[in-house]
Amino acid sequence: MRLENKVALVTGAGSGFGAGIAGRFAAEGARVVLADRDGEAGRAVAEQIGGQATHIRADVTDAADTKTMIEAAIDSFGRLDILVNNAGFSHRNQPLTEVSEEDFDRTYAVNVKAIFLAAREAVPVFRRQGGGVILNTSSTAALRPRPGLVWYNGSKGAVNTITKAMALELAPDNIRVNAICPVIAATGMLETFMGKPDTPENRAAFVASVPLGRMSTPEDIAAAALYLVSDEAEFLTGVCLPVDGGRTA
Repeated sequence: MRLENKVALVTGAGSGFGAGIAGRFAAEGARVVLADRDGEAGRAVAEQIGGQATHIRADVTDAADTKTMIEAAIDSFGRLDILVNNAGFSHRNQPLTEVSEEDFDRTYAVNVKAIFLAAREAVPVFRRQGGGVILNTSSTAALRPRPGLVWYNGSKGAVNTITKAMALELAPDNIRVNAICPVIAATGMLETFMGKPDTPENRAAFVASVPLGRMSTPEDIAAAALYLVSDEAEFLTGVCLPVDGGRTA
């Protein structure tokens, strides 16, 4: 049990990577709080995981909701050891001048501002406890930007820079901060990223750009997340790890 006696909070845990991470953490002994804007989705995943999991409806772009979700972890399990900022959003793949202001604002609010809000609440908790781990979900878009996703690319580039800067500032407090950069997966955002219908032909065209010959899966991302938050990675901080089948090599 690599996370025995640990308490983890995972945002965007109602589906996709977040659900995979929450389930893997619980299987490794962690008690997990699943936060999602879709309360029913979070509840369903928590029930699937079982007694080591609870859920809370939270919008990560809202300061009050963020405070409440951090407090929920402490109220439920007495402490917080791991924060996974996984919730994400993207405008549709389209020319940069055609992205609406609303989608631009939402992209940066979910992908960037949410990390700021969560840090304000979680870092004081970690400091009182003598340490903790923050893991941010970034993207290969931060490492190998693609046309059509300009503003999303930029938001994930910010995540990588923020991750490294947080790691440096929080190291004296024994707080590690890392990021995962997944390649595209067959999750609910697939068509958003591709900008075209999810057909076998369109999938095949993207998969052809991945040296290992497939998209990522929630299990791939959860395995990397587990390592980075575990004590096995206690000397790793400021790492932005591609989990991408070689796409950004």
